[in-house]
Amino acid sequence: MERNNDKHFYAKDVEAVVTSFNQGTMILEAVDSLCRQTTPPARIIIVDDGSTDEDSLKVLKRIESDDDRSVEVTIVYQPNGGVSAARNTGIRRTQAPMVLILDGDDKLEPMYIEQVSQMLRDHPSMIAASSWMHTFGVLDAIVCPSGGSLSAFLARNCCPATHILRRAVWEQCGGYDESMRSGFEDWEFFLSMLETMPEGYIGIVESPLIDYRTAPASSNVTSMAKRLELMRFMIEKHMTSYQNYVMDAILGIEASSVARLYGWESEMMHAIKAEQELSQESIAFMEHPTYGDGGMAAAVRIASLYDRVPWKKDDLEQMSNTEI
Repeated sequence: MERNNDKHFYAKDVEAVVTSFNQGTMILEAVDSLCRQTTPPARIIIVDDGSTDEDSLKVLKRIESDDDRSVEVTIVYQPNGGVSAARNTGIRRTQAPMVLILDGDDKLEPMYIEQVSQMLRDHPSMIAASSWMHTFGVLDAIVCPSGGSLSAFLARNCCPATHILRRAVWEQCGGYDESMRSGFEDWEFFLSMLETMPEGYIGIVESPLIDYRTAPASSNVTSMAKRLELMRFMIEKHMTSYQNYVMDAILGIEASSVARLYGWESEMMHAIKAEQELSQESIAFMEHPTYGDGGMAAAVRIASLYDRVPWKKDDLEQMSNTEI
């Protein structure tokens, strides 16, 4: 650690890469959150991925011409190539052993770099680290990713896109896959890093130090429409790992499915007890429950409250008597 001109310690072994594409003044919030860190990064590199919005470009020029910031800021302009290409470009420009990746529409709490980078310094086998997230915008919630080893990441992404990585591991694994422009590129990148370092793992600070902006049109939401297609791509690319840890992958996905099923069933039960109207999707499920995935068992438990459900009594009694 060293002191900057404002007499604050800064992390000389951490540089930050911020990706930008038509993000207006949001990029200012991201940069300011880096400058307000208790241990700011040694340098901030903004990679503009071919912005076309004039107001967004003016904001970048304003940042570029501001000599009063406590942290050096470099801006790289390139044709639009997607977030993976932008991140790779930024990381190539870094020299520090640790690199913080931040999307231009998100921001960090002041302790993020101090706590997350220290976790990496304290654990040599940890290849990357991040923290819990506080979502804002359309959703106000605390999201708690778990981190973990390769086997944990085969079933789901366990780390936010905002994280601090070891630059050497990024270089060894080949960086982000620039062909992935529809989402899940961060998840696939974590798999690549963990395969490169089989004994490595990704750590998580259990505190919401990332402020994650949510909107219906965000890539995190829109990518869900292509989830199966994207997962097929990742499974084919990382087939050896999925074969080696097939039980962990299947049980991990099953655990998520069971949790969602019980959550939905609980909401159905609550609505029935409160004599609330059920959605058409819920009614359709009760008329034709799924088989072999726990769905029929859930329907039977729900049907036990048949006297308060707006279906035919005979149908529900027959459903209640069906063997699971």
